Amino acid sequence: MRAIYLDNNATTRVDPEVVEAMLPFFADQFGNPSSTHAFGSSIREAVRKARRQLQALIGAEFDHEIVFTSGGTESDNAAILSALEVMPERTEIVTSAVEHSAVLTLCGHLEKTRGIKVHRIPVDRHGRLDLDAYETALTHRVAIASIMWANNETGTIFPVAKLAEMAKRIGALFHTDAVQAVGKVPMDLQPTAIDMLSLSGHKFHGPKGIGALYLRRGLSFSSLIKGGHQERDRRAGTENTAGIVGLGKAAELALKSIDDERTRLKSLRDRLENGIVQRVPGAFVTGDRLKRLPNTANIAFQRVEGDSMLLLLNRYGIACSSGSACSSGSLEPSHVLRAMDIPHAMAHGTIRFSFSRDNCDEDVDRVLEVLPGIVERLRSQSRSGHVADTSSRVRSGE
Repeated sequence: MRAIYLDNNATTRVDPEVVEAMLPFFADQFGNPSSTHAFGSSIREAVRKARRQLQALIGAEFDHEIVFTSGGTESDNAAILSALEVMPERTEIVTSAVEHSAVLTLCGHLEKTRGIKVHRIPVDRHGRLDLDAYETALTHRVAIASIMWANNETGTIFPVAKLAEMAKRIGALFHTDAVQAVGKVPMDLQPTAIDMLSLSGHKFHGPKGIGALYLRRGLSFSSLIKGGHQERDRRAGTENTAGIVGLGKAAELALKSIDDERTRLKSLRDRLENGIVQRVPGAFVTGDRLKRLPNTANIAFQRVEGDSMLLLLNRYGIACSSGSACSSGSLEPSHVLRAMDIPHAMAHGTIRFSFSRDNCDEDVDRVLEVLPGIVERLRSQSRSGHVADTSSRVRSGE
């Protein structure tokens, strides 16, 4: 039985070409890119090449607008905290109710410890941002608006270019957490008013522990990590050269395949969604059906617990998720589904399937073969009054 991985929004397999590109920088090419001798100069050029590869993927105007970080969480934190530092007279943040915890947890911390006012803009039942509420929250007290490019659970895409223009009118900075969108949808940042953008390599077949923050040229920026003069004084610490090279190669591969893969993955996603809705009574697709990531399907099931579905799917060698990997293990509905006002009983039974270039039609066929039976089995147990300990029984093999 071939294992089927459909949890690519949590992380992706590192592409073999990325691994190949990284390997020399663990041993043969080990120099410090900040060193002035020959051992450092070749590494410095490799880092610059990676910067240019990433610049091309996101459509940045200059390669020096790319600052390498440890990943999306650091980039999000650096963007928001910098805005508050460079505009100390502004003490408010605008964000959405469905942001990743890398943004929401920081905002909550700033509320408690620094008295920062946070506007969490609601979404509708399709996960679409309330634009009127967003506009109302934008006042001259706002230092930064931070709205994700695409939601990690539903795949719903936000109109970030428009949101950035709205923020610019009142002099606020605009940041977008594009961790789930980079490498999946085409980007061209040059004509936009987006000031900062976060990304993470492991979401598009690069290594873990490496990401970047796009900083528009000329933007005042206060570094989060202070120390040496790396990254033009914007992120101290010796560069993770192997990770940076891997991120650059992943960006190059993504740019080459993005148009073809976007079409192919959308076809897989749509066939899976249509097949489930047709074969499983009471199943429906969440999120914006028209403006979503091409690889993401988030499906709610009536009268069934998502945790139990995941465990049984895993028994068949199928890996997927009940939402964000950062909140897995909790039986509470995710904050995203709550914000969308998905009925509590259905929010408990929501599964996210997320595809990548490694998936194929046979993966969809297998899910459609086994999932209807799993749902019916769990519903039958529920009708029999034996649902309370379903998860424990499945874990123990009963």
